[in-house]
Amino acid sequence: MLAVELRFRRVNGENLRTKRPVLGVCPSLPGYGFSDKPAAPGWGIERISDTWCELMARLGYRRFGAQGSDWGTSIATSIGQRQPDRVAGIHLMPPLAPPDPATLDDLTGAERAALATLREADEWGSGYSAQQSTRPQTVGYGLVDSPAALRAWIVEKFWSWTDSGGDLHRVITRDELLDNLMLYWLPGTGASSARLYWESLRQVNEQISGSAGAPVTVPTGCSVFPKELQRPSRRWAERRFPNIRYWNEPGKGGHFAAFEQPALFVDEVRSFFRPVR
Repeated sequence: MLAVELRFRRVNGENLRTKRPVLGVCPSLPGYGFSDKPAAPGWGIERISDTWCELMARLGYRRFGAQGSDWGTSIATSIGQRQPDRVAGIHLMPPLAPPDPATLDDLTGAERAALATLREADEWGSGYSAQQSTRPQTVGYGLVDSPAALRAWIVEKFWSWTDSGGDLHRVITRDELLDNLMLYWLPGTGASSARLYWESLRQVNEQISGSAGAPVTVPTGCSVFPKELQRPSRRWAERRFPNIRYWNEPGKGGHFAAFEQPALFVDEVRSFFRPVR
C-alpha cells in the first residue's frame, strides 16, 4: 500500500504545487510485516482504510493519492469511497470489478480469457484462500511453527502468479524471496496475516464476480498486467469506476508486478498521478 502526499502553496492568490519531491508513505497492513497483530476481530478493509487516512492526517498530509495491489487494491478503493475529498486519485493494480452482464453475449477475446483465468483459479488455485477465510488459525499454527510450511505456502503463490514462464527465479531472485519470507517468519505473522481473509475475502469476492456496487467517483488509474488473476476489461471496470483517467495493460508482469517489474511499476504510478496531482 502506497500513499503519496500532494502539497500546494499559495502564490499570488493561486494554489501552486511546490517543487519539493513527492513523498511516499508505505504502511504495512495490520498483522503483516512491520505492523502489530490485531488483538481483536474487526480489522477489515474499511477499518484499515480509515486508519490509513488517520495516519496521513497525523503525519500532516492534507491531500494524497493512494496506490495499491493485492489487498492494497481494495484498501485504496475504500479510501476513495470513504474519504473522496482527501484523495487526488487512486491507482489500482488491477481494479476489482465484476463482468458486466450486458456484455456476456458479446465478449471480446480478452474478456473470455479473463473469465477462463478466474474459473481455473477458482477450481485449482483457491484452496489457500478458502482455508484462510474460514479457518485461518488452523493453518496459522503451522505457518508460525515451521519455516518449511511457511515457505511452501507462500512460494507456491509466487510460482503461480508471476509472469515467469515457469522459472520463478528469472523475475525474482532467491534472496528477494527470502526477504519476503522473513517479513512473515521473524515477526510471526503467518496466522495474523491469514485472518484478513477471514475478515474481508467474501466482500472482495463480491467485487470480483458479484455486483458492481456503489460507484467510486474519484480519479482512477488502472494497470492490468498480463498474468494478473483478475483482468477486467475497461468497459467492465467503468461500471464501478466511472472516472478512469488512466488505463494501461503493460506487456509483462503478474500479480506481484511491483516486485517483478519495479521500473515498469514506477512508470505506471507516475503516468497516472502526474496529470491528476
